[in-house]
Formats: sequence, C-alpha cells, structure tokens
Amino acid sequence: MRARRNLLILILFFATTLLVCGITYRVALRKAATDQQNMGAAQLQIAALDLESILQKYEALPFALGFQTDVRQVLQHPEDALAVDRLNRAFKTIQQQSRAVNIFMLDRRGLTLASSNWDDEFSFVGRDFGFRPYFREAVQGRAGRFYGIGNISSEPGYFIAQPIYRRQDQAEGDLPIGVMVVKVDLAEFEHTWRSSSDPITLTDAGGVVFLSNRPEWKYHSLQALSAPVQQELAGTHQYADLPITPVTALPPALQRGFGTHVSRTVGRLGWQLMLFPSQARMQRTAMLSTMAAALFMLALAISLLAWYQHRRRLQERLESRDALRRAAEELDQRIAQRTEELTAANQAIATKYAKLQQTESLLRSTQDELVQAGKLAMLGQMAAGVTHELNQPLAAIRAFADNSVKFLARGQQAQVAENLQHISSASAHMGRIIGQLKGFARKSGDAPVAVDLRQAIEASVLLLSGDFEKQGVEVRIELREAVHVTGDVVRTEQVLINLLRNALDAVEEAPRKCVCVLLEVDHAQRQAVLRIRDSGTGIADEVAPHLFEPFFTTKSSSKGLGLGLAISSSIVQAMNGQLSAHNHEQGGAEFVVRLPLLKTEN
Repeated sequence: MRARRNLLILILFFATTLLVCGITYRVALRKAATDQQNMGAAQLQIAALDLESILQKYEALPFALGFQTDVRQVLQHPEDALAVDRLNRAFKTIQQQSRAVNIFMLDRRGLTLASSNWDDEFSFVGRDFGFRPYFREAVQGRAGRFYGIGNISSEPGYFIAQPIYRRQDQAEGDLPIGVMVVKVDLAEFEHTWRSSSDPITLTDAGGVVFLSNRPEWKYHSLQALSAPVQQELAGTHQYADLPITPVTALPPALQRGFGTHVSRTVGRLGWQLMLFPSQARMQRTAMLSTMAAALFMLALAISLLAWYQHRRRLQERLESRDALRRAAEELDQRIAQRTEELTAANQAIATKYAKLQQTESLLRSTQDELVQAGKLAMLGQMAAGVTHELNQPLAAIRAFADNSVKFLARGQQAQVAENLQHISSASAHMGRIIGQLKGFARKSGDAPVAVDLRQAIEASVLLLSGDFEKQGVEVRIELREAVHVTGDVVRTEQVLINLLRNALDAVEEAPRKCVCVLLEVDHAQRQAVLRIRDSGTGIADEVAPHLFEPFFTTKSSSKGLGLGLAISSSIVQAMNGQLSAHNHEQGGAEFVVRLPLLKTEN
C-alpha cells in the first residue's frame, strides 16, 4: 500500500516538474529574445553613429574641392596640360591627407579630366562615368551619392558628387559645367564588425548586402530581386554585373545566423543597418533557465525527501536510544579494561626505553674507548718512525753544541751564533713532531668544528714521514685547493693515518713503493673527495666484502687487530660521509673518502 502511494506521488511530481520546465522555457525564450533585440538595437545605434560620422566627414569635401584654383581653368580649357597636371597633383595630395580612395573631376558629359590616381595603372583620366547615378544627380545641380564597385579599379566604395558652376558665386539658373567626385572606402566597418559574434549587414534600398562581417553574404540579397531593380543594377553596373542571388540560396552552412533581425536606417540613400541576434544563444539562455527550474524542482524533491527521512530517523532514534545506552555502558567497561592494559604496556615500554638508553650510553663510551685504543695502538706502530725523526735533530743538536764549545774557545763568535741558529731550528722541528703526537693522542671533543683537510693531510704525513723514509716509500701529495668540512680534527687525522698506514703496509713488498694522496672537490655533489692510492698488489676478491668488518685483517697479529678500517669507516659515517675501497686500473688499491663540504663553501 505504501509503495503504491509513493509511486503515485512520484508520477505526480514528475508531471509537475515537466509543466514548470515547459513554462519556464517559453517565458525565458521570450525574455531572451527581447533582451537580444534591445542589445542589438543598442549595438546598431553605436555602429550607425560611427557610419554617419564617416559619411558626414566627407560630405563637404567635393564641394570644397570645387574652389581649387585650376578647377574652372581645366573645365573651360581641358587642353591646358599645365593646369591639368597641377590639379592632378593637388588632388593626389588632398586624397592622401584625407584618406579618401580617389578624388576626380568630370566634365558635363561625364568624361574624367583630372584624378588623384592620374599616375596609376588604372587611372580614371579619360574615363567616361556618365552612366553613374551620382553623375546624373550632380549634373542636374543636386548632390549625388552612390555606393558601388568601381568598373575600372574593381574596388567598392561610396561616391559623393557635387556640381561645379562657371562662377564661384552661383547665380540662379546656372547649369553645372562639371562634377567633383570623392570616393570613400567603407571596408573599415567590416573589420570593426568582425568582433561581433552576431551577423551584421548593411544593405542598399533594394535589399542587396554590400557590407557585412559575413563575407559569404556580400552581394547577395535578403530576398529575390524584382525585375525593375535588376534592370537598374544592370544599367548602373553598381555591383560590376555580379549575379545577385538571395542569401537563402546559399548552402545551409553559410546561412547560419540568417533570420530574425533588428534594423536601423542610415545614410541618405535608404540603407538598412541590420543585426541578426543568435537564435542559438537565445535558446541556450532559455535552456539554462529551464535547467535552473529543473534543479530547483530537484532540490525541492530532495528537501521533501530529506524531511521525510528526518521524521523516520527521529522515530528510529527514539527506538534505538535505549539500545545505544546499553551499548555505551558495555563500551565504558571495555574502555576501562583496555586502559588498564595500555597503562601496563606503557610502563613496560618505559622500562625497556631506560635500559636502551643505558645500553646506548655504554656503547658510545665503549666506541670512544675503542677509538682511543686504536689511536694508541697506531702510536705504538709509529714509535720507531718517530724515534728516527727525533734522533736526527738530537744528533745534530749534539754536534752543533760540541762545535760551539770549540768555537767559543777560539773566540769565533759568528760561527757560534750560526750553530745556535741550527740548534734552534732542530729544536723547533722536534717540537712540531711532539706536538703532532700530543694532538693525535688526546681524546676528541664532542662539538663538531671546521676541519681544514689540507692541514690534516700535511699533519698526518708528517707523523708518518719517518716510516716512509725508513721503508724508502715515495709520497706524492696533490692538494689542488683548500677544502673545509665539518667534523673533528683529531678523528679526521686518525682516519688519514689509518689509511696512510695501510698504504705503507701494502707497498712493503712491492717492487715500486709509491703512495699518492689526492684531494679534490666534487662541486656537483658538494663533497670533498680524498683519494689515497698505493702501488701494492691491490685488494683480493675474497677480502673485499669483509674489508670494513671489525677484527678482520690480513696482517700478522703484531701489526694490528683489524680495527683500523672499521673505526675509520665509523668516523667517516659519523661525519655524514662515505669510505670505500677498490682496485685502481693502473694497479694497487685506492681508498676514497667522501665528506660533505662546509656549508659556507657549497
């Protein structure tokens, strides 16, 4: 029963919606047509005023030209070549300044005596225009006006003609002795009208379109021409004898927009300025209004349905309130139970987190101790080389001191001063070596600082110079530019000494003992790149995967515990860098350290 009632309501509402939409469409279409006509009339008024202003602008020009000095001289003595030439040139100058198409003068028979285009290929001079209506009007003493296609130039234009009398002060009953004609181009209006999406046409008194923003409509009539009109067009050659057919004879695609129009009379020849409002735009406007009405009805239906559903939901809500209350009580119990479980879990997590912090602190402390132990072990390995470096200046100091005693006994003060200078230089050299040892042995600071890689490399090579000299190893250092990174000076030097020490061990049995240190900058990656290359046998394939593992070494136990590369890799990673190793194409192993540049050098 309820379903049948709902179906009946739906059918009734659908019928009402169709009725409302139909009425809305008709009313909106009528209003859109009225609005389009009003807008078209306003647009035509503006276009008509522009056209009238152009026509009025040239209206007095042929009359004023009749007062030129040589006009009557040429009309009365057309054989005067000098007067004709002066008048031709004057017409051309005035035509260029006034932007008229042509200016020319006819005698009483319609023969052109002078023209602004006298020097053009299609000159009017000597042409007979007695058949033109504007000439027939002017030779009878009236102003002549005419629009047509030139039978010489084939260019359309508006012709304005004024009679010329024998005397400037025309006496009553005098007959014109010539006619002055100005031809004006109205094609500019077509370019202006093209900005309009609606068709605009200008038709003559016979209904022939001669200006339009629809080029395919030009020189077609609004309706079929009568026989007298066709005879008149043939006699005046107004449109160059083009066949004038109705616009409705064009293909349907070219007739688009032709139909209901708004018109306005312009000019003195009975011209009609017409605008054809878009029927599709009217229908589209009416359709939009209809869609709005349909949407309104749809919104009304949705609102009624929502109200009905609201009433049903209200009843259901009242019925489910008790069930919801019971469910809420059960949920509160479950929440309390879950809260107890989460509290216990949080306490367990807090305990584990505290233990993790303790473990991390212990690990960091152990790692620092391991780093320090590695440095001390490295100092032990460098002891022999450092002893050799210190013995040389000590021996020199002893020798210079003994010589100084003898020189003092002899009274040779200059030699004593020179020996003392050598003793001072040797002592400074020993001080630098001991200073480097002290700096390398101390523990690192926690705060990162700017590290000069060039200075760190020079200090590391200095500490190992004794070992290099003892083993007869050639050291080549290429430091192309000063490079700074962020890190710890001591740990950086420890990495360099570890890598240099490995290179020193690698070339111990090599026939050519050479270690090369190269420092460069990768500007694309904004990294400092340090390469330490040796001339040893390279890295074995089975060794390469385990190279940076702790306690892995290919040396005897007396030369290390296998922690140097592991510690170095850890230090470089802590500086956000990368330590890698591979065999060089020219032989030997190459260790590459990549570290981010200091931000001020990026």
